[in-house]
Amino acid sequence: MTLADLPFDQEATISTIDWSSMTERDGRRLRELGFDEGVAVEPLHGAGLVARDPLAVRIGRMTVAIRRAHAGAISVAPVR
Repeated sequence: MTLADLPFDQEATISTIDWSSMTERDGRRLRELGFDEGVAVEPLHGAGLVARDPLAVRIGRMTVAIRRAHAGAISVAPVR
């Protein structure tokens, strides 16, 4: 399951990130924000009615906005 597919308000742990699917600049930005394997994330809401882009994600104590395309490159394991 990817972060883009994870239901809102469902906590998960990042299992893998496909860094090759995004530009070096976008990958660096996500790393600087704390996105990495083993990190807990939680999608909070999307902005649009149809595309729900960008996606607001809680990572640690921060809430950040990321593109749905980037969220689709982040594989997660839901926390039960």
